[in-house]
Amino acid sequence: MYRPANRALVDRRQHARAAARHTGRQTLQEKDMRVAEICARDVACIGTDASVRMAAFEMRRHHAGCLVVVDRRDVERIPRGIVTDRDLVVEVLALGIDPDSVTVADVMSRLPATCEEEDTLYSAIETMRIRGVRRLPVVGARGQLTGMLHADDIGGALGTHLRELSQAGARGQAREMEARA
Repeated sequence: MYRPANRALVDRRQHARAAARHTGRQTLQEKDMRVAEICARDVACIGTDASVRMAAFEMRRHHAGCLVVVDRRDVERIPRGIVTDRDLVVEVLALGIDPDSVTVADVMSRLPATCEEEDTLYSAIETMRIRGVRRLPVVGARGQLTGMLHADDIGGALGTHLRELSQAGARGQAREMEARA
């Protein structure tokens, strides 16, 4: 949890919330964007018994840098692990190991960090920061795989809001110039 270093920052935030309530607007924290709003829904998956070569092929086919590892017999697709292109390179290819002789289970990260659809973006960012990852499988209420959240998705969503903010400033300047004319 973030704790401001000084009291002035807390006071400015409280002032912003009070001003937002007075004008009927919501502050960013009151209207946090949810993971479900921006995550990708088409998630590439693979079983634990697939070879590393098959994993590389699936990554290429789906244009993905990672695959969520699931038990293929499980209809709910509960994430059991995650395997990234980096895992394949560092653990297999760089060592000269035959990619057909190694399974996904041998190189995957087990118990992957996940986030839920109703989590806020800030919560997901905190999970990514703490766990040192750029991708989070998104799970539903029963733990079933429902999407994938990439750091790039978060950057794009926040970039859109920043662009809208900069346009608001330009609109304000235009209104001011019209009022003076």
